[in-house]
Amino acid sequence: MLEIDLVHPADYHVHLRQGEMTAAVTPAVRKGGMSIAYVMPNLTPPVTDIERVQKYKAELQRISPKTTFLMTFYLSKVLTPEVVYKAAKLGAIQGIKCYPAGVTTNSGAGIDPSDFSRFYPIFKVMQDTGLVLNLHGERPSIQSEGINVINAEPKFLPALFAIHRDFPRLRIVLEHCTTRAAIRAISEINKDLKKGQIPTVVGSITAHHLFLTIDDWTGNPVNYCKPVAKFTEDRDALVRAATSGKSYFIFGSDSAPHEISKKCTFNKIAAGVYTQPYVLSYLAELFERNGKLDMLKNFVSKFGSRFYGMDDESKLACKDRCYLVKKPVQIPEKLCYNGIELTIFRPCKELSWSVEWR
Repeated sequence: MLEIDLVHPADYHVHLRQGEMTAAVTPAVRKGGMSIAYVMPNLTPPVTDIERVQKYKAELQRISPKTTFLMTFYLSKVLTPEVVYKAAKLGAIQGIKCYPAGVTTNSGAGIDPSDFSRFYPIFKVMQDTGLVLNLHGERPSIQSEGINVINAEPKFLPALFAIHRDFPRLRIVLEHCTTRAAIRAISEINKDLKKGQIPTVVGSITAHHLFLTIDDWTGNPVNYCKPVAKFTEDRDALVRAATSGKSYFIFGSDSAPHEISKKCTFNKIAAGVYTQPYVLSYLAELFERNGKLDMLKNFVSKFGSRFYGMDDESKLACKDRCYLVKKPVQIPEKLCYNGIELTIFRPCKELSWSVEWR
């Protein structure tokens, strides 16, 4: 049987929610083939203090002890440089996630991306302590300024360049890139990167954005996420970047579970695509289809972990290795965990690759 040793794949953008949903979806990280999960802080209320982030991590580890969880704070006006410094020194967090207010699920406590200067004292501490700044790279839609879900990412990119200019040693991730403009921006920042050098700024790419275009989510709530999938030329740019073997494009699934009953109501569609239980199978199909299966290991196991300093096996909760096996897997119509029914990406599809742990 054909198989590929992926060693220790890592997902550097995971939503594990809270309460009963956390208990339901956390085991899916390992089921999907991931040794490491970088956990988002957009709970209700947001994760902004040390005690809470430590309790959240302990809960996740209890549910899935073989998974390595890396934790984050939520950038907001209640955070102080002193708390960030203490959290960094304790190893309680590995990064801080920035949500522009109102752009996606549970982002109401986010920031105004037109002026990051108020957070510069925090960015200084982050740069000095080695924390990562994770940017949801969109401007909120403002009709009077001509900003909408299609151009929200390009409109954000000047802020990325400005932060990098003012904090050149600060490690930054432009999360879930969706446009050619974002790919060009990350490439421009890294144009002078030398072979073997670890980049300071990277772009993460999801599994679902490698498949979707605007036509796939228009009228289909299961495929609706933020940032939204864009046009064919944008998706193709993402595919080229993910399969390029360039170390400044890393994997982050942005896998975001939603109950079927709450995904689409009479006046709102919840943003988020759930891929976690089958995420490596989706990626393997995409990479194989493009004749780039040999590049998958770099994308999911090497580049992200080098950037985050997690390429040392001794830091992992479990040393089991993940193997991609040429064995069909059937995606169900829906998922049901402990009575919670969830939507799933590409339901009822049969994929060619499965995951095994050894």
